[in-house]
Amino acid sequence: MSGAAIIDGKAFAEALRGKVALLAAEFEKAAGRKAGLAVVLVGEDPASQVYVRSKGKQTLACGMESFQFLLPVETTQEELLHLVQRLNHDPAVDGILVQLPLPSQIDEQVVVDAINPAKDVDGLTPVSTGRLALGLPGLVPCTPLGCLMLLKDQLSKESKALAGLDAVVIGRSILVGKPMAQLLLKESCTVTIAHSRTKNLPDVVRRADVVVAAVGRAEMVKADWIKPGATVIDVGINRLPPAEGEAKGRLVGDVDFAGVSQVAGAISPVPFGVGPMTIAVLLRNTLVAAHRNEAIALAEDAI
Repeated sequence: MSGAAIIDGKAFAEALRGKVALLAAEFEKAAGRKAGLAVVLVGEDPASQVYVRSKGKQTLACGMESFQFLLPVETTQEELLHLVQRLNHDPAVDGILVQLPLPSQIDEQVVVDAINPAKDVDGLTPVSTGRLALGLPGLVPCTPLGCLMLLKDQLSKESKALAGLDAVVIGRSILVGKPMAQLLLKESCTVTIAHSRTKNLPDVVRRADVVVAAVGRAEMVKADWIKPGATVIDVGINRLPPAEGEAKGRLVGDVDFAGVSQVAGAISPVPFGVGPMTIAVLLRNTLVAAHRNEAIALAEDAI
């Protein structure tokens, strides 16, 4: 084998943002207003600040309104809930995203539960997760939906379909693992959710046609875990300790890319694989929510 095909998430995300921008302009004409995304950040975590700024810039670039709320770290749960309720009732806001993690004085689940499910562009409220489990229309978490888009695009290039394939999702988080499994089930895959306590984990992974690694352990998935020709989506992002002479360590995924890329049929790299998809899908979700909120038809499978 000459090596796996590289799944270019950066290019796919750019194309998705282009589609969103075109449809956002059409929405503005039909609704008489722009679709709007509100992002709330509590505290001054540098990584979160960079991420929030990036979301704001990309929202504006797609022709949508960006509302940013930067709150001090000492913000109380009551104050944050008051803001969420205000955004729930603001007709200019179609999507609400509260950046996680939150400071220790705030119960994250209480805040997530307070978001109007019609504006839950992160797909984390009980209503959103329930609708996904039941196979009903709803807003789906951004990262797993981005993974599904990359998978379907790659398999289509190989004239393959997801239906009937064996899929293993490594990780059971509510952010990625569980919704990823639900999405793959909806595509008629046979799905196994594996995790840190799975017995004979390499053997479980080795039978999969599709592997989604979202476990948060640097380069855990090795080449001998992978079925030859399998499609591998690496959700992990981990920074290794800096090597001698390096200012900071390099970023790697949950998959040993060098080894696995010699066995797999296709693999997403880290960075520039799944990462760029998360914000692109967030913008897509905001546009979907805007159309639903205004009762304007949208062919959602087109984006």
